[in-house]
Amino acid sequence: MANILIVDDDNDMREFLEIMLADEGYEVTCAKEAKQGLGLCQKNKFDLIITDLRMPKIDGIEFIKRVKEFMPETPVILITGYASPESAYAAMQEGAVDYVEKNFDVEEFKQLVREAMAKKGARAEDVEFLKDIEDAYRFGRIIGKSKVMLKVYGLIKKVAQTTTNVLINGESGTGKELVAEAIHENSQRRDKPFVTINCGGIPETLLESELFGYMKGSFSGAYSDKPGLFEVAHGGTIFLDEIGELPISLQVKLLRVIQTKIIRRVGGSRDIKVDVRIISATNQDLREKSKNKTFREDLFYRLNVIPIHMPPLRKRKQDIPILTQYFFEKYSKKFGKKINKISNYAIELLIKHRFPGNVRELENIIERSVALETSNIVLPENMIISDEETSDWENIMDTSFPEKGLNLNEQLASIERTFIKKALEKANGSRTKAAELLQISVDSLRYRLEKLDLR
Repeated sequence: MANILIVDDDNDMREFLEIMLADEGYEVTCAKEAKQGLGLCQKNKFDLIITDLRMPKIDGIEFIKRVKEFMPETPVILITGYASPESAYAAMQEGAVDYVEKNFDVEEFKQLVREAMAKKGARAEDVEFLKDIEDAYRFGRIIGKSKVMLKVYGLIKKVAQTTTNVLINGESGTGKELVAEAIHENSQRRDKPFVTINCGGIPETLLESELFGYMKGSFSGAYSDKPGLFEVAHGGTIFLDEIGELPISLQVKLLRVIQTKIIRRVGGSRDIKVDVRIISATNQDLREKSKNKTFREDLFYRLNVIPIHMPPLRKRKQDIPILTQYFFEKYSKKFGKKINKISNYAIELLIKHRFPGNVRELENIIERSVALETSNIVLPENMIISDEETSDWENIMDTSFPEKGLNLNEQLASIERTFIKKALEKANGSRTKAAELLQISVDSLRYRLEKLDLR
């Protein structure tokens, strides 16, 4: 039987919660102030704590902060009659799993309690889960086994057990949509739709009708009724990519959907109830945009209940060899190429690159390299990398030495191959002229061409 602690100085609310939760089969303990609640927490273990925000002497946020010092794994729900984005954010920062206003819907509150309990039960599995994936290299379609990615995997597993809104932030090309997919696929909504829309890729005039649908005759070209993506995603998840590009007018409507779970089609008069989990993503600083009044602060706090940060590839270089091998195999198969491997020197070149385009840029480099390669090994000279620091393969010909060592014959062959190709290009294909440029005999050049399979 789960044990719940209620901390509230409002007698009526405390008694109401006690009766409601006891009827649900929970064992309930009550405290009329934070100090008393802290005393109970020091003597007992609770599976869930529900606390008021405004209380004398010690408020709810300070109470959460103190109780988390010795009960860090226990989920806390904050209830308040004075909800504000600031108080919600402060509560989340101190470790609350959610907050609700005191005029809450009873059934929704019961569901929130059940979800919090599910989180508590999942915590015991987290250590074992991370242990299991340490030797693996992927979670869903996300690839990597660096420490920062293991943390992301653990967070995905936790938030997948809830229906709470998630905001994924990170630079372009880091894989934010893959995180949203993984959350959906590991949730109880996995058998329902996963719907994606790019808020920055659709004109404002069309975006509203895409999200909420429209009625026949509501505008020119509306020849029949059409459901919006929120209706399509009913029971499942909607992924709002580039949420920072959402126009202010639609931000207001999205906020209403989050608060009421009701949408209305363009040109329609009927409210439509939707059950949709919202996962958003952005590469912008929404907190800064909200300060500049270009993104609604209240919407930001509603979307950013659980933030997940996807690190840039330059912060997880340990994953570059794994990602490179994955893309190498993918495109070798796609192009029907019988290429045995990627040279270690090519891997070193990639590791030195800063990757402003992140994983997406790495994939493009490998796809292009496999497509252009004519030998049985991907060599650095066939890697077209735009960054000035490593745009030319010669930039890695310095005194640095790979930590794991290198295959000297392979590296020398790579260098030899590059200079022979450059000499032939400069000589317009003339072997005699190329041999002169390389200061070797024509017979020696012919031998090297055969050896390196450059005929």
